[in-house]
Amino acid sequence: MSEDKVEAALVEEIKRQANERPSDLKLERRESRIFIEGEIDLAALAMAVAVSIAGGP
Repeated sequence: MSEDKVEAALVEEIKRQANERPSDLKLERRESRIFIEGEIDLAALAMAVAVSIAGGP
C-alpha cells in the first residue's frame, strides 16, 4: 500500500536526521504516532517521500 511506503519513508528520514544531529532533533515513536522535537530538513524529507512514491530504494 502506498500510504505504508510514505509513512515508512517519513519515519526513516526523520530517524536518519535525528541520528545525524541528536542534539538538534529528537524522535520518539509510540505505536502509530511519532513525537518530534527540533528542526527537520524539509527538502530531504520531501526527497525521501518522492523516492518512496516513485518506487526507489
